[in-house]
Amino acid sequence: MITHIVLFKLKDRSPESVEATAQVLRDMEGKIDVLRFLEVGKDVIHSDRSYDIALYTKFDSLNDLQAYQVHPVHQKVIEHMTAVREASVSVDYES
Repeated sequence: MITHIVLFKLKDRSPESVEATAQVLRDMEGKIDVLRFLEVGKDVIHSDRSYDIALYTKFDSLNDLQAYQVHPVHQKVIEHMTAVREASVSVDYES
């Protein structure tokens, strides 16, 4: 399995904005066949070093992760995230 984790810090960190963006991420569930697991979490600590949203996903293979990256549903999410994020970091690993 390949695990893909992305943390997002948003430009607008209001609870409404964070929830709206978390929902955009959640809405991928069931729409991308290679996406085996999806979890979206919102930060509860709100410290200076905190990111606002965590995206935790799993794929059967690196090829499936690459297919996800170019999938039209994911591309729409990338458009949204590009508009609303201040910063993001990611990690991808075999599990």
